[in-house]
Amino acid sequence: MSRLSVVFGGSRGIGRAVARLLAQKGHRVVVVSRNAELAQATAATLPGEDHVALSCDVSKEQEVQKTFETIQKSCGSVGYLVNAAGINKDGLLLRTRPDDMVSVLHTNLLGSMLTCRAALRSMLTQGGAIVNIGSVVGLKGNAGQCVYSASKAGLEGFTRSLAKEVASRNVRVNLLAPGFIRTDMTAGLGLRGQQQEAASAAAAVPDMERRIPLGRFGEPEEVAQAVLFLLESPYITGQVLLVDGGLQLAM
Repeated sequence: MSRLSVVFGGSRGIGRAVARLLAQKGHRVVVVSRNAELAQATAATLPGEDHVALSCDVSKEQEVQKTFETIQKSCGSVGYLVNAAGINKDGLLLRTRPDDMVSVLHTNLLGSMLTCRAALRSMLTQGGAIVNIGSVVGLKGNAGQCVYSASKAGLEGFTRSLAKEVASRNVRVNLLAPGFIRTDMTAGLGLRGQQQEAASAAAAVPDMERRIPLGRFGEPEEVAQAVLFLLESPYITGQVLLVDGGLQLAM
């Protein structure tokens, strides 16, 4: 059955791959990003018709509410919600500014809480499915990523609790935890210092890949397949699915 699918963070990386896969499956997709131009460019490339692009900063409650009001008026009730919007500002905790802590927590954790709350207004009467995008770092931790890890770990508790709250209304909520996926966000992962040369960045990739049992970074399209599985599986809720090439075994 075709559903209206809303993908926050849908203009790049994992979110863009999810939006494309949902469109290929015949769903009407609302691509939401802080950057309106990128959202529009992504929506324009999706297969099918009537896809929508909207801009929204998920860390701001009023913007989230306005976005869902627009969706409700122009598109109808939300069937699928994917929360792929996220930022990282890695660094040792002693060197991390409080403003950066708040920014990461508000986008990665509070943002998903706000979008889920807004989407539930229609889902509670018609059912639906939500997938929040976490991280293997949120489950295992990683030096230099205390704040990012905390924001993603919070998503696990939030997802499991919300799943219990809404299961009786035929709404399923799951968490997908990717490992190292080849996106803009992981481009400099594992590097230290602001003066690293491009050659050093290229050399760091094989070192990171050796930590992964499958021997490579994942691709956004591979994560999208797992997201679709969780969205479409009618008897799975409150679960965490790792898509990390076995990385959790080595951490």
